[in-house]
Amino acid sequence: MTVPTVTTTRAGRRTPPSVPLLATAVAGALLVAGCTGGGAASRGEEAKAAGDPSKVSGTITVLTHRTDWVQDGTMKKYADAFRKVYPKVTVKFDGITDYEGEVKIRMNTENYGDVLMIPAAIKRNDYPKFFASLGSRAERAKKYQFTAFTTVDDKVYGQSPIGVTPGFLYNRKVWERAGVTEWPTTPAAFLDDLKAIKSRTDAVPYYTNFKDMWPLTSWTNALGSVSCDARANNLLATTDPWAEGSELRAIDTLLYDMVRGKLVEKDPSTTNWEGSKPRLAKGEIATMWLGSWAITQFRAAAEQAGTDPDDIGFMPYPAQVDGAFCAVASPDYAQAVNVHSKRKEAARAWVDWFTEKSGYAADNLALSPLKGDPLPDVLKPYTDRGVKFIELDQKDAALVNEIDNAAEVGLQKPDYRQDLVDVARGAAQGDLDGFLSGLSRRWTEAEKSAGAR
Repeated sequence: MTVPTVTTTRAGRRTPPSVPLLATAVAGALLVAGCTGGGAASRGEEAKAAGDPSKVSGTITVLTHRTDWVQDGTMKKYADAFRKVYPKVTVKFDGITDYEGEVKIRMNTENYGDVLMIPAAIKRNDYPKFFASLGSRAERAKKYQFTAFTTVDDKVYGQSPIGVTPGFLYNRKVWERAGVTEWPTTPAAFLDDLKAIKSRTDAVPYYTNFKDMWPLTSWTNALGSVSCDARANNLLATTDPWAEGSELRAIDTLLYDMVRGKLVEKDPSTTNWEGSKPRLAKGEIATMWLGSWAITQFRAAAEQAGTDPDDIGFMPYPAQVDGAFCAVASPDYAQAVNVHSKRKEAARAWVDWFTEKSGYAADNLALSPLKGDPLPDVLKPYTDRGVKFIELDQKDAALVNEIDNAAEVGLQKPDYRQDLVDVARGAAQGDLDGFLSGLSRRWTEAEKSAGAR
């Protein structure tokens, strides 16, 4: 089964996506980064040169959030393989722990590597000020998925080397001990299964990762899975996202009900992300909502804990349309070429090679960015159960972001869901209806201000 490319937000990450949108710090960068990457002719020449190893040379610096793979030598192995194809190019990696926070500061200058992962805080319309074009979307979309996410005026400014899909990581043995062998198809059935886990096992049914904050943003990535509608993100610009029957209301209600029903850890303020991986592998935790990118990390944790990596399961959001589950395919961080780089040909060569030839997607058990490639083996259960994949349309993404900022909700930030969890566990005043009504009011007022209504 391949991932269809419906004409169609961003998905799970390995690093915290909780980053305030650029304000004063990057306002200065907009003045510094005045170049737009050259004309069509120069971009075409760069792309052509990048494809010819005899014409590409120099040392490039690649900024990466994969500090773990920089430290254990995995990234060097990629660089060594790249050098066999491009013998005149040397690749150096700069692994950054607080990737979003540090890179946005570096982007006040022209010195932010030759290749970098596009920070979430950069507004899409500003991409041409910071990154060199990789070519037209019309051309790249013939070969690659996820091009809509980095397109400005039909030019593509970044390419994700992997795709991800959100879902529940779970310990199969724990669920089986609780008597659950089939994926739940509704939120109510999912809650019943967690109750069975609580009553029949010693495992924490669901783990919020509340303290680390960023995992809570993964719940927004369920958008589209409830309705199986590729327009789900665009609809946020013209509708009330928390109205009765809406997707975000269903998503946030499920999180609230788990916490309210005491189906989560006793004290969310004491959670620990790194510690949660071996705990789920050993069956102390039953379930977490994350993204398919996390599967490799939890399987590795199982190996280190001396348990079976095959105990780590992955299932879609508990909703079906016409009898089928629906999963959203989205890009992870997209690689881009610094518009100020003096070695654009070498940087472009790295981006293309890393996307197509490195095996990075397979190594991460992730969705391939190349059209027509099969799903990774870890998602074989999705194939067996006929899970339908969609890619959310990005036509109104900029407007949705504008409304989100004006409403001060933060769909890609953890704050509002931390507040929701606090209300559900009694650490803050209020109830679900009042909480969601407050979000609705702020959002619809922002829609009017933005001219969306």
